[in-house]
Amino acid sequence: MTKKLRSSAWFAGDDKDAFIHRSWMKNRGLPDDAFDGRPIIGICNTFSEFTPCNAHFRELVEHVKKGVLEAGGVPLEFPVFSCGESNLRPTAMLFRNLASMDVEEAIRGNPMDGVVLMAGCDKTTPSLLMGASSCDLPSIVISGGPMLNGKFRGKDIGSGTDVWRFSEDVRAGVMSRSDFMAAESAMSRSPGHCMTMGTASTMASMVEALGVALPGNAAYPAVDARRSRLARMTGRRIVEMVHEDLALSRVLTRAAFANAIRVNGAIGGSTNAVVHLLAIAGRIGTPLTLEDWDRWGQDMPTILDLMPSGRFLMEDFCYAGGLPALMKEVASALDLDALTVTGRTLGENIEAAENFDKEVIRPATNPLTANGGIAVLRGNLAPDGAIIKPSAASAELMRHRGRAVVFDTIEDYKRRVDDPALDIDQSCVMVLRNCGPKGYPGMAEVGNMALPRKLLERGVRDMVRLSDARMSGTAFGTVVLHVAPEAAVGGPLALVLDGDEIELDVPARRLQLHVSEEVLAARRAAWSAPQPAMQGGYQSLYVERTLQADKGADLDFLVGCRGHAVPRESH
Repeated sequence: MTKKLRSSAWFAGDDKDAFIHRSWMKNRGLPDDAFDGRPIIGICNTFSEFTPCNAHFRELVEHVKKGVLEAGGVPLEFPVFSCGESNLRPTAMLFRNLASMDVEEAIRGNPMDGVVLMAGCDKTTPSLLMGASSCDLPSIVISGGPMLNGKFRGKDIGSGTDVWRFSEDVRAGVMSRSDFMAAESAMSRSPGHCMTMGTASTMASMVEALGVALPGNAAYPAVDARRSRLARMTGRRIVEMVHEDLALSRVLTRAAFANAIRVNGAIGGSTNAVVHLLAIAGRIGTPLTLEDWDRWGQDMPTILDLMPSGRFLMEDFCYAGGLPALMKEVASALDLDALTVTGRTLGENIEAAENFDKEVIRPATNPLTANGGIAVLRGNLAPDGAIIKPSAASAELMRHRGRAVVFDTIEDYKRRVDDPALDIDQSCVMVLRNCGPKGYPGMAEVGNMALPRKLLERGVRDMVRLSDARMSGTAFGTVVLHVAPEAAVGGPLALVLDGDEIELDVPARRLQLHVSEEVLAARRAAWSAPQPAMQGGYQSLYVERTLQADKGADLDFLVGCRGHAVPRESH
């Protein structure tokens, strides 16, 4: 290796500063030769007992460390903010950007030559990759892996997906509350993240498709020994990447993002991948837009028969061959020359992959949905775009025109949705606003509104729903999301009134409010912005500086790659 290691700026030499840096590091038992020029590998760990998806990382990190040591590196673990989806309020998405700042500054400010990013729960993956992209060191992701399949009364049940389904059944009177509570302990029965194709599984798939994780990363269950072996191999590989100077910018190319978007369509991936990939691309400096999502994803068949779009779960996906087998099925749609962190191309990585279960990973000639991916909608109601996931929606609602029933906030929705006097039927369009990036704040996963009880009791199970919010990747239904600009900044969504006619036409990519421009102008003149939920602190910074959903909802001053130049000396 001819390139001087970055860590040598701290540890090389015989002056006072090198003495200070080495001496303090030795208090944990590091020998002299730890500082002889071997790569220092930072292990970015999002362990937290408040983040159940990542609570097993104390054990998993030991395998990463062993791999680093075996390859001749020095592993040094550091903690960062952990965005736990299941507990963190008002929404983990509010803190994705904060966590990315933590990651970026920790990487740049410390003596590391390469980074292992330990991710699992939904927002931990994009936050780590966003922060690392703004530094552009050699970096590799290891995901924590999905839970084992949920089991309830002899049937598989999926995290999130069956929560929404069971909850609707209870409200409709077709499932008892005691059965509902019994299912609670049967759903999450091992360490790991959601075993449906929620955002955690989607982002674990995205990093593998992007080429920033080793093959097999997406599907090995958290408790499978192969997950531990993959962590060990990840530790070995990052040391090699440092010697090869294989930085993130060499991997996160436009071709890599095209591959990821196409794979997202093939797996029936979460709508949340849209804002996350846009934000990651913005950090590394690779051009990516909503139009790219539509262009690259709309003709991709969804071939993975996995909840919420299909029947199976991530454990089944693993046994069927995982993401390498799926990518091989759609190889003709991928750029197989894209470089990956293995040092090989995507095509070389999947060359030997096999599909062991063609019910789970269907052939491209027999897809679950012929046109999967994410559909990007535009019109006078969403001039900067909105999205829908066709593979999780009802085919008969892909073209629909109905009367708006408007809820101003999530509290307004919860207060009124089950009121028997609510003027609503199944042909209506449910509208929820002030739940976008600035309005919530943080763009919470509330867009998949539960249907009114009186309609559930009549057997209605889907309606067109529309909001500036997000929804969980585990959710399903004909749900239009990420409407931009959002209502809280005066977007057209803020001007919709009960009774207005809204037209959804997914094949035509149109979302139209059938109200004249003159009427909308009068409503706009009378509109006033809602007051922020909190004054001061990080939330104020977020509301002031966050971008809209079509730009990835990053903070405007975080966009871009600031590199990993060694900062000035601290003493």
